[in-house]
Amino acid sequence: MRKNKLFLAGLLTLIMSIALFGCSSGTTTDSSNGGSSNGGSDDGKYTIATVVKVSGEAWFDRMEEGVVKFGEDTGHEAFQQGPQQADAAQQVQIIEDLIAQQVDAITVVPFSAEALEPVLKKAREAGIVVISHEADGMENVDYNIEAFNNSEYGEFLMDNLAAAMGEEGEYMTTVGSLTSTSHMEWVTAAVKHQEENYPNMTAVVTEVETGDDLQTASEKLREALKAHPNLKGFQGSASTDAPGAALAIEELGLEGKISVVGTSVPSVSGQYIENGSINAITFWDPAEAAYAMNTLAVMILDGKKDEIKDGLDLGIPGYESLTVKDNKYIYGNAYVKVDKENLDEYDF
Repeated sequence: MRKNKLFLAGLLTLIMSIALFGCSSGTTTDSSNGGSSNGGSDDGKYTIATVVKVSGEAWFDRMEEGVVKFGEDTGHEAFQQGPQQADAAQQVQIIEDLIAQQVDAITVVPFSAEALEPVLKKAREAGIVVISHEADGMENVDYNIEAFNNSEYGEFLMDNLAAAMGEEGEYMTTVGSLTSTSHMEWVTAAVKHQEENYPNMTAVVTEVETGDDLQTASEKLREALKAHPNLKGFQGSASTDAPGAALAIEELGLEGKISVVGTSVPSVSGQYIENGSINAITFWDPAEAAYAMNTLAVMILDGKKDEIKDGLDLGIPGYESLTVKDNKYIYGNAYVKVDKENLDEYDF
């Protein structure tokens, strides 16, 4: 009987020790920045999820290349997810699932910044580092990083559209969504720049939503032409907007009569640049943006947040000398223009 009592006492002591060890080794949250302090796995490697607006679109396929390369270069578990169609509710659900999986960091390109604020707040409260992109001004993130100053980029878009239109005539602008922060900033800055610098141009339709869908963009141009038959210019924000407009121009036989400029990638818009349906596209490399987001996430997880300041060099083209505003909003200088002259220099 005494041996049984001793055995039971020893067993209880062992169970209590295991329970106490489990309680002391869990994830903690840094209340000063909402970031994770769990240190990742024992080998110092982290799990980082990138959540994009929509899967299967060329822009985000290119972004995934950057995510994969980051994982290969660093050994961290980096992967990308996104809804099958651009939908904020589906993005929210993906992030909820990632919170449940206890990933170390989430990098995200919001379809609707406003819709994602609550779930990203929840992620940070769970100790997950959050980095956003194309969401300047977002609150519930550790940092938002942009490839450039959005106002300057909007002005750059307008300068190219004005040049294509001969600085005169009616034009329209489109956005993927009215809740897409970056798109709205580009369009607002572009129209303001036009009003101040190109008085013979007129915005007749602005901020038309396309849902990041090529066919919708095509239909929106057709609708605009019915109301404004003298339309001479189209400025698109989503990567599918300019090629969508070009498709309508081809089908209506309006090549050379409507100038098209917008954010896109050569793999989607190249054929239209070659045949003249698109005058120029402007963009930044989404693969490099993904690499930059993941790099920032690891810096925070490694306790190097104090190094994120003006002049930081991430070693990525366009992100060699960053500007940091309000200790949260980061800007690079990574945009380019592609037209017939340099189209063959880009393979994505």
